[in-house]
Amino acid sequence: MASVQFSVSSFSKPLNPSSVSNKNPTIFNLLCNPQHLKTPLSPQPLFLKSTPPISHLFISSLKTPQCRISSTPITSLFTGIVEEMGQIKQLGYTQPYSFTMIIQAKLILDDINLGDSISVNGTCLTVADFDTQKLEFSVGLAPETLRKTSLIELEKGSLVNLERALRPSTRMGGHFVQGHVDGTGEIVELKTEGDSLWVKVKTGKEILRYIVPKGFIAVDGTSLTVVNVFDDEECFNFMLVAYTQQNVVIPMKKVGQKVNLEVDILGKYVERLLSSGFVDSIKSS
Repeated sequence: MASVQFSVSSFSKPLNPSSVSNKNPTIFNLLCNPQHLKTPLSPQPLFLKSTPPISHLFISSLKTPQCRISSTPITSLFTGIVEEMGQIKQLGYTQPYSFTMIIQAKLILDDINLGDSISVNGTCLTVADFDTQKLEFSVGLAPETLRKTSLIELEKGSLVNLERALRPSTRMGGHFVQGHVDGTGEIVELKTEGDSLWVKVKTGKEILRYIVPKGFIAVDGTSLTVVNVFDDEECFNFMLVAYTQQNVVIPMKKVGQKVNLEVDILGKYVERLLSSGFVDSIKSS
């Protein structure tokens, strides 16, 4: 497996081609534009003799010494109940346009297969490679994923929430989570009450419209119950009990850091039905 020595933050600084050894791998800085979270990325070669086709963006060159492939299709559906916290071992570009993240884990690797869907901080990602001896697996991140999620803030050593895709025999302890992040929120307040922790998150109106008191929301892939919604502040809050604090990454974050948000999909369906005139057509029939 290719060794990756670059963190996400390192790609925000342009490299000097003359100061780089020819022995280093060719790297494309897709994140050099400070507005990359708001505008489409324009690939900018740092040093390269010939530019590869854009199709390389979605092609992985990782070797797969273990060829255990899932015999049954895995539905990308999760419960929001975090199975374990993994640790980022490496992350960066293994080849031009290909951003790879290697995660160390234990429980997740018990029955892992190539192509499986894994929720990483609430983002549904595909297993591209794994090594049960080294207790690690790798996933690829598309530029859109880096733009739309909080995974852009991760660095080597960061902990992440991990959950395997739901199976028919799995208990539904949380709620239906797709792993399709709707956007990010910013932690604006952390306050303790007894052994519990209040967390207040600020987000955009386009997401807040689907958040309701006592409703479900997935925060970094964790199924949580919304306590209050503050429309005037564009915020909502929730409480983490002691057990949850010990088993998810949210309490490790600081005020100002981002979290991935996925609202309850039922709210989206209801809005879609109402806006399509379906309800009115039923009433008139």
